[in-house]
Amino acid sequence: MVTGVPVRRIDVVTAVHAPSAPFLADAYKSLCAQELPDGWEWHWIIQEDGFGDAVRPHVPDDPRVSFSQGRPGGPGVARTMALARAAGPYVKVLDADDQLTPGALARDLALLEADPALGWATSRVLDLLPDGSTAGFDADPEDGPLAPGVVFDFWKANGYRAQVHPATLFIRRDLLLALGGWMALPASEDTGLLLALNAVAPGYFTREYGLLYRKWEGQATAQGTHTDTAEREARMDVVAARAEALSRLVLKSG
Repeated sequence: MVTGVPVRRIDVVTAVHAPSAPFLADAYKSLCAQELPDGWEWHWIIQEDGFGDAVRPHVPDDPRVSFSQGRPGGPGVARTMALARAAGPYVKVLDADDQLTPGALARDLALLEADPALGWATSRVLDLLPDGSTAGFDADPEDGPLAPGVVFDFWKANGYRAQVHPATLFIRRDLLLALGGWMALPASEDTGLLLALNAVAPGYFTREYGLLYRKWEGQATAQGTHTDTAEREARMDVVAARAEALSRLVLKSG
């Protein structure tokens, strides 16, 4: 950091619960490996989804890291509660069991700093498998802007699967707050936010890998309740209805 240059912050928001707490060490290492332009720093906001004694011992002792606990309500509630401690112009999502790739924060920051019209950015993901190997995808979109509505249209046409990953989101904080943070859902709360962002603001997809997405038996998407048909249909219905309502509001205001 250059002396005399005002420091601006990227707030990295992480929801955590006891089973995923041991992975915080790897997430922290990936944050410490990030290099940012002069005058910028990251602040890691960790929010436990509940109260207990299992998570705190895994929180790094670092002035750039803050930790709090709250009533359990799922990762969306925890992340939204974490916004009370966010102070910078940008928010980066980092799940407790995932890791940023080198350069991920600087790339996201450069995109939104260069184009004030962009509200958010995403990047490619590598699955991090239990044996330490990684696996990618072969259906990522091209590198470039994502116009309003394109992510939603793809999601509806492809079995409620978006072509970009919400776990890689980098968002203007004011926009995130205006949308109410993450959806109050038991799952798919991050997809709901992604589609809401795509309804109201252009985004950008980077084909450089920005995240190692850990696959393990304890992750929420690996649980049977995540695929319960009735609940999944209800989640998808409300996610779609919110995105469509936001799109109509944008069209009306335009």
